[in-house]
Amino acid sequence: MPPAQIPLDLPHRLALGRDDFLVAPSNESAVAWIDRWPDWPFVILVLHGPAGSGKSHLAQVWRAKSGASTDVNAGVNAVLVDDAAMAAGDKMLEEGLFHLIERAKARGGKLLLTGREPPSRWNLRLADLRSRLNAAMVVAIEAPDDALLAGVALKLFADRQLEVGVDALDALLTRVERSVDGVARAVEAIDRAALAAKRRVTAQLVRDVLKPREA
Repeated sequence: MPPAQIPLDLPHRLALGRDDFLVAPSNESAVAWIDRWPDWPFVILVLHGPAGSGKSHLAQVWRAKSGASTDVNAGVNAVLVDDAAMAAGDKMLEEGLFHLIERAKARGGKLLLTGREPPSRWNLRLADLRSRLNAAMVVAIEAPDDALLAGVALKLFADRQLEVGVDALDALLTRVERSVDGVARAVEAIDRAALAAKRRVTAQLVRDVLKPREA
């Protein structure tokens, strides 16, 4: 009997023209603002969340949709600054980010910034920059939950034409790093092992490939 397939009610969103971006409660607010582009009632949107939450991926979705540049010196009206928190503490970078914001305001442009934490925790030294970012729209992307990680895993397995049952998926979720990138690496390793051993993807194969996750 083939392994039972697991229904997941997670809508798919086209990302970068080739990948599916899965929408879940952990990211739905951020996705809603990306969907509203270009109808943003603010100059700056800041997406923040832990590593592996998908914020950089979603930022690239926006970049593809808006035609934004990652060159802060480009003369365009939409600019993406990934990991903008890196500017904190560096006088030149903070001033550069401030002037970028001022240019965007003057031109009617828009900025998307990302960081692991909200701007209020960036330890910025430039008071004018803190003021501008205090007025920004700030949206959190939470760490991915089991539903989102399971959806990502099933999509990646399906892309490789691999059928995965409930037991195998459960085994993966109890061992995998809690991030989208961690799931991608795990699926790749399981696929390689299945091909090498000419085995189906079963719970035992997953356990053989992945070490138990530390508590």
